[in-house]
Amino acid sequence: MEDVLIPLIVFGTFFGVMYVYFTTRNKERLALIEKGADATLFKSGPGKNGFGIVALTISFLAIGIGVGILLASLLEMTGMDEDVAYGAMIFICGGLGLMAGFFASRKFSSETKV
Repeated sequence: MEDVLIPLIVFGTFFGVMYVYFTTRNKERLALIEKGADATLFKSGPGKNGFGIVALTISFLAIGIGVGILLASLLEMTGMDEDVAYGAMIFICGGLGLMAGFFASRKFSSETKV
C-alpha cells in the first residue's frame, strides 16, 4: 500500500504547487493588463533576471563544487579525515561559487539594461 501511496502524494503535492503557481500568475497578469500595464512587463530575458542569470549562477555553483571536490581530494592526501575534507570544501567552495555568481549576475544585468 505504501508503495503506491508515497508516489501519489509526491506527485499530488508537486501538481498542487504548480497549479497554484500558474493560476496565481495568470490572475496577476490579467489584473495588471486590465489596469493598463505594459505587456513588456512580463517579458523575461537575460536582462530581466531570466534564464541567462539563473544559468550563470548555477554554472558558478557547479564550478565551485568541482573545485571543492578537487581541493578535498588534495586535503585527504595530506592526511585530513575524508568526511571533514569533502564536506567542508564542497560547502566552502560552493558558497564562494554562489557569491561569485551573484556578483557576476549583478554585473551582467546592469550591463544588459537599455
